[in-house]
Parts: sequence; C-alpha cells; structure tokens
Amino acid sequence: MMDRFNASRWAIQHSSLIGFLMVVLLLAGGYEFTRLGRAEDPAFTLKNMIVSAQWQGASAEQMQKQIAAPLEQSLRNVEAIDILSTYCIPSACVTQIFLKDSELKQRVPGIWQKVRNTLTDLAPELPSDVVLSANDDYADVYGYVFALTGGENVTLIRTAESLRKTFQHIHGVGKVQISGEIPQQITIDVDPGYLAAQNISIAQISQAINQRTTLAAAGSVDFRTVIPLNMTGALTSLPSIENTAIPVGKGLLHLKDISKISRDYTKPAPSLVRYGGKPAVVISVAMAQGGDGLALGKALHSAMTKASLQLPAGMKLFQVEDQSLVIREAVNTFLIKFAVALTVVLLVAFISLGWRSGVIVALSVPLTLSAVALYMGAMNISLDRISLGALILSLGLLVDDAIISIEAMVVQLEAGHSREDSAAFAWTHTAFPMLTGTLLTVVSFLPVGLAHSTTGEYAGEIFWVSGAALIFSWIVAVIFIPFLGVHLLSENKNAHSSGNTKQSRTALIGAKLHALLVTTLRHSRMVVGGTMLVLLLSIAGLFFVDQQFFPQSDRPELIVDVAMKPGTSIEQTGKLAGYLEKNLIGNASLRHMETHIGDGAPRFYLPYAPATPSASHATLLLVAQDLHAREDLIRTINALPVPPDVSLHVQRLSLGPTADFPVQYRIIGPDPSQLRDITQDVTGILNRTGQAVGVQSDWGSRTPTLTFDADPDRLALFQTDRDSVASQLQAAISGTVAGNIPSGQKRISIIVRSATPLRNDPGQWNDIPIRTGVGMVPLGQLGSIRATSAFPILWQRNGELCLTVQSDVVSGVQPSSVVEKAASDIAILTKKLPTGYRIEIGGDAELSDTANDAIFTLLPLTVGLMLLLLMIQLQNLPRALLVIASAPLGLVSAVAALLVFQAPFGFVALLGLIALAGMIMRNTILLVDQIQTNHQAGMQADEAVIAATMTRARPVVLTALSAIFAFIPLSFNVFWGPMAIVMIGGLTGGTVLTLVALPAVYTLLFDRFYRQIEDFNHV
Repeated sequence: MMDRFNASRWAIQHSSLIGFLMVVLLLAGGYEFTRLGRAEDPAFTLKNMIVSAQWQGASAEQMQKQIAAPLEQSLRNVEAIDILSTYCIPSACVTQIFLKDSELKQRVPGIWQKVRNTLTDLAPELPSDVVLSANDDYADVYGYVFALTGGENVTLIRTAESLRKTFQHIHGVGKVQISGEIPQQITIDVDPGYLAAQNISIAQISQAINQRTTLAAAGSVDFRTVIPLNMTGALTSLPSIENTAIPVGKGLLHLKDISKISRDYTKPAPSLVRYGGKPAVVISVAMAQGGDGLALGKALHSAMTKASLQLPAGMKLFQVEDQSLVIREAVNTFLIKFAVALTVVLLVAFISLGWRSGVIVALSVPLTLSAVALYMGAMNISLDRISLGALILSLGLLVDDAIISIEAMVVQLEAGHSREDSAAFAWTHTAFPMLTGTLLTVVSFLPVGLAHSTTGEYAGEIFWVSGAALIFSWIVAVIFIPFLGVHLLSENKNAHSSGNTKQSRTALIGAKLHALLVTTLRHSRMVVGGTMLVLLLSIAGLFFVDQQFFPQSDRPELIVDVAMKPGTSIEQTGKLAGYLEKNLIGNASLRHMETHIGDGAPRFYLPYAPATPSASHATLLLVAQDLHAREDLIRTINALPVPPDVSLHVQRLSLGPTADFPVQYRIIGPDPSQLRDITQDVTGILNRTGQAVGVQSDWGSRTPTLTFDADPDRLALFQTDRDSVASQLQAAISGTVAGNIPSGQKRISIIVRSATPLRNDPGQWNDIPIRTGVGMVPLGQLGSIRATSAFPILWQRNGELCLTVQSDVVSGVQPSSVVEKAASDIAILTKKLPTGYRIEIGGDAELSDTANDAIFTLLPLTVGLMLLLLMIQLQNLPRALLVIASAPLGLVSAVAALLVFQAPFGFVALLGLIALAGMIMRNTILLVDQIQTNHQAGMQADEAVIAATMTRARPVVLTALSAIFAFIPLSFNVFWGPMAIVMIGGLTGGTVLTLVALPAVYTLLFDRFYRQIEDFNHV
C-alpha cells in the first residue's frame, strides 16, 4: 500500500492545491474561532429532581409515614432512579430524586416524564388535601445577576418586570427570573367569640367572599352578532370587600362592621432578599445554549447602564455577577498561556532543528488549530474551561508529529537525498508508526470521553478536542509538513561535508548516549530490576500524595449557608442573617453581598447547587475583591460568635461537580434516638481529627410541638368529626384562603383568620368556638391541648431513616485527609453498631469513587483498542504487550513531582496520567518499530537496539522538551495545575526511562530469540 501511494509525495506533486488548501484552512479556521461560543464551563446534565408534598396540619412523623413512604415506594418502580433522599417537616416533605450517575443524558427528560406520570397515578391514593409538585428545572446557569434596591417591594417588582422585558429582547438571552417578590394579601381579622355571638362562622365569611371572587358568566345573546351578557358585583378592591354583606338572621352585616380588613405583604414572607443589608429584588439572566457569553455580557451591561438612568428616584441597580468577566479572563488566560507555550515550543524547535525547521513546526500549530476550530464549530463545542484547557494540553502534543516528520526530512537531507525524496521518506518510514502512536494517545483519553457519569460529561471535551487536535496534527505532519519542507528547507548536496560542524556538536552527546546504552544492555537484568523497584516505590508514593476530587475555584465568590434550628421562623433566620450582614458591611475585602433568606441563591455557577427552600435557612452570596480578600472574609466570618444552635457553612466554589459538604458520613437505621446517639460518636471522631470545621448534622434537636387530643365520644355527642374541627382550627389560627382579587397582571389572595391576640396565645385556644351539629361549642369541650416534642425534620434515604454528619475542612487540607484520619475510629465504631445500623461515607470521597469507577470501567475497552492498534502496526503480540507495559514508566517522576510541589492527585491529575501513558506508549512504538526495521535490515540484536535508540533519541527528546515547556504555563493554573505537574514530571523521567530502561527490557525479553536466529544464520 505504501509503495502504491505516498500521500507526502502526492502533496508535493500538487503543490498549488495544497498551498490553496493551507490558506483556506487558516482563513476558515481563524474565522470560525471568532464565532465559537464562549462559556465558563461545559454544560452537564443535572440528574436530580425535587418532588414536594404539602399536607396542612400533619406532623413530620405523619408526613413521613403517610406521604413519604408511599411516595418513595411508587417512585421505586422507575428503574433509572438510584437514590431517593427525603426530608419531612410539619405539613411538608421534600423528596430529592437522584438518577444513576451512569444514566445517559438523552434519556433523562423521558425519565422525568415517567416520574410525573407516577405522581399522577399516586395522587388518588393519598389524602385528598395533599398537594404534589415536581421540579427538574435546575440546569440553567444564571451567570448575570442584578440587584435592585431603594423602594417598596411592590415597586421593585414592577421595575424588575420591566427590566426583564428589556433583557429578554437581547440576543443570546435564555431565561430571566426574578427573586425576592413578597406576595401581597388582604387579611380579614375576626373575633371568633363575637362571630359566635352573632351565629356566624369563619366558613360563612369565606363562602360569601368566594362567591363574589369567582367568574360568573351570564351567557350571550345572538342578535346576528353575538353579544355577551356580563354580570357585575365581583370583588375588585379593598372597599368592595369591606362592603361585602353577611346574612345574620333576618338582617345583614357588612364585613367592615365585624372585622378588621387590611392589605399588606404576606406574613411570614415565603422568602426575603437583601443586597448590602437592604431589601432588594434580584433579576437573574441565563445565557441561551451555545451563546457567546462575552457578547451577552457587553449587551447586558449596556442595557443596565441605560436602564439605570430611567429608574425612579432613590432606586439603584447593581450587577452582582457578570459571567462575561470570568469568560474573558479564561479566554485571555488561554491566549497568554498559548502564546507562552507556543514560544517555548518554537524555541526548542529553532535551537535544535534550525530556524527553517522551526518555522515549519511553527506553521503546523495554526494549521492544526484551524482544523480543530472548524471541528468544534461543527460539533457545537464552545470555548470554555475544559475545551480551552484541552487546546493548551494539545499544544504540548500536536507538535510531536510535526517534529518527527521534519526531523526525518532533515536527516535524509543530511544524508544527501533530494528534498522530494526526503519529504516522501516521512510517509514510508514514520507515517504509520506515528499514526499508531497518535491513535494510542487519543484512545488513552477514551475513558474520559465515553464515561457515563456527570464528571465524564463535564470533562468529556478533553477527549473530543484533544483527539481531534492529535488526528489533525498527524494529517498536517504527513501532508503539509512535507510540502513546507520542500519549499523552505535547503537541499544540501554536500550534506556529509557541510554537516561536519553540526555533527561535531552532537558527536559528543551521541558518543555518551552510545556508551550508556552499551552499559545498559550489558547489565540489562540490573536495569530492569531497578526500574521495577522504582515503579513499586512510586506506587507506594501515591499513598503520600493528597487526594482530591476537583480543586477549589479561583473565583472570588464565597457562599455562607446559615442553618438555624429546623422549625425556626423566617423572621428569626432573617435576624441572624442581619447580624452577619452588619458585621460584614463596610469590610474592605467585600465587593458585593447578596442575602437570600428562606431560599437559595440563583444558580449563578454550574457546579454550585442552590440550597433547598426552608424558613430556617439563609444564604449569603459574598463577592470578594480578589482571592486574598476572599480568604480574609473567611477568617472574619469564622471569628464571629454565633448561637450554639446555629451552623455556618462557609464554602468556596468548586471547579467541577462536588458535594455541598466535602466530608459526609451517613448514619442509617430504624430508630431516631439511636441515630442521634451514634451521631454524637461520629461528631466526636471528626472533631478529634483537628482538620474538620463546622461539624454538624442535618436533623437538629427535638423541638416543642402542640397536639390537640380530640375526644371521640365528645365529637360524636356534639355531632362533629376530626376533619371539621381541624379545618376550623386551621381557619382560626393559620387562616383560610377565601378567594382572590385582580391587581394588574397579578391576583391578591384574601385570607380570613382570627385576630392576632388569639392566634399568638395558645392559652386562649380552648375558647375558640367550633360549629357542630348542635351549635357553637368551645374547643375545650371537644378535647385538650398538650405540649410534646418531636424532631422538626426527618431525613430518609431509599426508605430508611438517614442522619448525615457533615463538615468542611480547614484551609489547605484535602477532604480525603480528614476521611483517612477518621478511618480507623469509624471502623471501630462500625463494629460496635447495633444490628440494623450502618455508616456510609459520602461527600467528595463518594463522588470521586463514582467518577473514577466510570473511567476504570472503560479501561478494558481502552486496553483492547490499544492492543488492536499495536497488533495492526507491529503484528507481534509480545512487542505489542511491551508497548502497553511501558505506559507506567512516567509514574515514577510524576509521583515525585506531585510530592515535591505538594500538588494533590485528583480527577484532573488522573487525566494527566492517562495522557502521559499515551505519550510514552507513542514513543515506545516508534522505538520498537525502528528496532524491528533494523532487524529486518540484517543488524545484530544489540546493534539493532542501540541504533534504533540513537535514531529515535533526538525526536523523542525534542517532543518531550516541547511538551514539558508547553505545560509550564499551565502548571500555575488552579484547575489544570496538577495535570501539568504530572505531565512535566512524568515526561521528564518517562523520556529517560524510554531511552535507557526500555532498550534493556527489550533486550532481556527478545535478545535470546534474535541471537538464536543469528547463530542459525552463521551455521
């Protein structure tokens, strides 16, 4: 096949076409690069849904047994569901549904529809007044967040809605949501005793109002033209409600005569938002899929500037989050690091190959990246954290083929061959081993690209972008590089004489390498044994490297989650949040402070998971001036004294999928009291590590509750029942919705309830009049009220009670270190647990294991594909296995580099180790292929190995140096730093072992076979 067709020679013979294609490729690729979408992170599918159930009046235990249990049992029929995590509080329970991490993202929408269908089927089996709802809308990232202050909530909302319309007309805007609205309501406060004296019940008032708030169609008349018949009398304003007539005996009373009617905000508010300690409304903007974040940020900023000039007096608009700044910094960082990496790569090429060869290598980079840009555009891959890192990673790899190709041409020219023949030599002698090596490197990333996990989906662009770059680099090396070599390299007809100067410069190095190889082969057993020893030591050294899942973000944001005792009112939570705000306002380290009380902050960053709505929870979103200021804020917050029943969770953002608490232990068992006892032991173990911060549990302590013990005999005597009594109590104490009236585009609820003194004084509740079949009866005649205690919140996981102990870690410590320190004590405690109880590790350790398992699952396929490629190229199983066995050679110096630079080993570093294995195998196959070629040319065993190593030494060293220098700028990056350190260290030692230890291994394995052939030939 190679004799019949030579692509390199064909390219030379069609120089006009190749030159034209080069120019077109550069122009098209450059244009496409400017059109690629800009984003902070690649999108990944959030495989979780929230199902909420509301049942007014139920205790947390009732919600768990009568709602959560049948709900979870029904959802279990949806096969794709992995975990059901449910918490129950009085009157409500929330089930978090987590799909299997390996579930394909294409199937997720269909699964959510199955869940909704299940809820529809279940609803008739639950109590009639239970309300179910499902929400899976968590994937949108609202990277552009604005805060509006300086007015009443209703005015702020009206202005925010106007801004939303303005933003929605901007190209590239996806969704726009408004947070912080406090609903208005009309309250009708009545005196139950006075109503009873007038023989009026709250239900009568509610019914009278409801009849006048519902639509009443009076029909239509057909007089050739259909004319509708309307009806007046509907409630439309506060005065119309006040004048609503209530029948009393033979007369009428107006509502204003028997109650106090007012219009105000809902109390307690479902949630509150503040900016800088002041009441605010937040407008959050999400970018449309595939949009350009830089252009969107510029357009939004322009719209904000114009809108600010038209705001009412005293109102101010602030931009809290601007994702375009992060994207711009990422792109600029890429360009700077790309320029630095390219410069050092070219310097290596210029110094080692000469300026002409250096220019050719330099041209191969934009040619390859232009092709990659076209590929990314076709595949809808944006410029984001992963794809930009993959491009920089590729830069250290894509010049390899160009250097190998041009170096082969230079050697042929020095040997006196013509430029055309020298260019064609690259195809016949290096193209296919080089292709096999390139495909090996691509296949090494396969587990990342095909891993069925959230982490794999997040980092999958590493495979697709790097793989495309490597394949295109091979095409450039065998098509464009020979073309450029023919036109830029000088043909040296007196190569031997004119090359004396250069040969003299390299002769000494070559002689030393030759002597080293001779010594190595002479002591091959010792060299191989020493290599195996250092490999074992490096594997042992991994246990001393800090383990990490994903690194912390270099963004200045800081999230402070405030967890009050479950059951705490939103007013008390707001007071504690106000205390924190008061101590932070004016801090020089703080740029923005946005507070969400009763609800989580908007998902302004993809890996950030907003907190579940709860009156006892608040989130402070702090934006520091810079990273140093962020750490100052952490120290300030940690130094603030807070009540013992308040938990503060101060967290930096993570660069990738992560758990809300990095260290978690799930305690599972049947008895809540026993779970609490075990919790105390686990909490003590974590505190003794000295590295866990803010250790807390997700249940809280028992809190007081009130219970009305209805007397069945009394209920029967007075001709009533539990439901009737409960509904009347609900109306009197909490209020009942009697209807609603229009207000602009919204509707305002009308609430009928008892006056404040009665509602807030349980001592008066026995006197609440209850309508029965025999007339009005005081509540105390039907039963008694007693005080009890109960857990305000109960968590269960897959149908079992589950209490989670969770914590942060001290700065500079990895979560794995805390888990490792606690491991022995947790193991001892586990052995002492009663039957039916167990402890499971969660947090980052669990997520890391899940992500790694998804990759390791694909390793057999990866190794199988590698072996297939090697067999196609070498057609010799032992040699193919030798190439695969060389993959760990880089581990020795990679582990040493991680230890020296105190860098953690996590998912990103694992990617570097995989890429490193591919690069080393690439060099190995080129070396083994050359040894085979030398054997076929008649060289003796040792001579063939030494000659092949000498021939491949320069391209192997040059490509290694190029990659090492290219990765140096990346080593200072927070996200990619560990991977760069692995690559730099691994290539340094791996290259040496490839040129020294690998020949010894080859000789030890195959020397006897070739010597037998040589002896047979001599005979």
